[in-house]
Amino acid sequence: MKRYETRVLHVGNLQLGGQNKCLLQSMTNTKTKDVKATVKQINALQDAGCEIVRMAILDEEDALAIREIKSLTTIPLVADIHFNYNFALIAIEQGIDKIRINPGNIGSKENVRKVVEKCKEHHVPIRIGINSGSLEKEVLEKYGKPCAEAMIESAKKHVEILEELEFYDICLSFKSSNVPLTIDTYRLAAKTFPYPLHLGVTEAGSFNISAIKSSAALGALLHDGIGDTIRISVSSDPVNELFIGKQLLRAFNLIDKVPNLISCPTCGRIQYDMIPIVEEIEEFLMTIHSNIEVAIMGCPVNGPQEASRADIGVAGGKDGAILFKKGKIIKTVPQDQLVKTLKEEILNMVEEIK
Repeated sequence: MKRYETRVLHVGNLQLGGQNKCLLQSMTNTKTKDVKATVKQINALQDAGCEIVRMAILDEEDALAIREIKSLTTIPLVADIHFNYNFALIAIEQGIDKIRINPGNIGSKENVRKVVEKCKEHHVPIRIGINSGSLEKEVLEKYGKPCAEAMIESAKKHVEILEELEFYDICLSFKSSNVPLTIDTYRLAAKTFPYPLHLGVTEAGSFNISAIKSSAALGALLHDGIGDTIRISVSSDPVNELFIGKQLLRAFNLIDKVPNLISCPTCGRIQYDMIPIVEEIEEFLMTIHSNIEVAIMGCPVNGPQEASRADIGVAGGKDGAILFKKGKIIKTVPQDQLVKTLKEEILNMVEEIK
């Protein structure tokens, strides 16, 4: 898949942009100053596959906690800051890898200059975040409502402030809870700016609703070759964001070492209790770091052929199930041994792949 070429930024030990892979992000929902809770959540996110973690910096105490948090974690961290440029200066001094701040919202140009100089000194990139719900009054009056052109115009104002100071390590995001607006805005942004784009649908809702909204919007964009990093927004434990994000990137071959589960929707031919098996194997695969494809099919009539692209799979019958690899039947497994056998065979295959 041909992807848009964007400027390469360095975020900690990672490269963001260019033709590098699309990085997976999330955000803590702890009080950042609560170092123990924040570190625990950061590590949980990293274990779930997150590559960059953002933290809210609401006051000076939050900003000052960054150094200790950095000493207890290994993943690149981003400070999310609104309005107060002093928090940005402190965060940079404390070793943050990237900041999210809108230059037009932190006061005078002198304030912006101080932040930019500090970012240059410490090689810290800046993400500018445009939100459809907080567009400038004059932009809204001009366009009448949030639209792609309005969001791009807002971004240009912030970007120009940084470019005038000869700062170009910029990442852009355009957040909306509206799927068509999200797609339209990012498509226009990709044609307008040379900078990496951070994709996301904001305020996307619960796990199920967010999975649909995020996949609809981000899937269209990723297929277009747009997007250098993504964050799935879920009103839940942020660890849940990673499952959706990994599967979405896996669908477009933009992430490594993530299993794929294939399972049929079932029909009247089914003769075994398949759904609990699917759920248990899905949970099991969350612990597997491999590109292995696993299929769980409802019957042996079409199962092996329909799932022939899978590395390994089962198709159930009345008294048990057939186990197949690459579409070829290997053996028959009794119903009560099915899950145990499939897990063992998956682990064996993962070792073979290694």
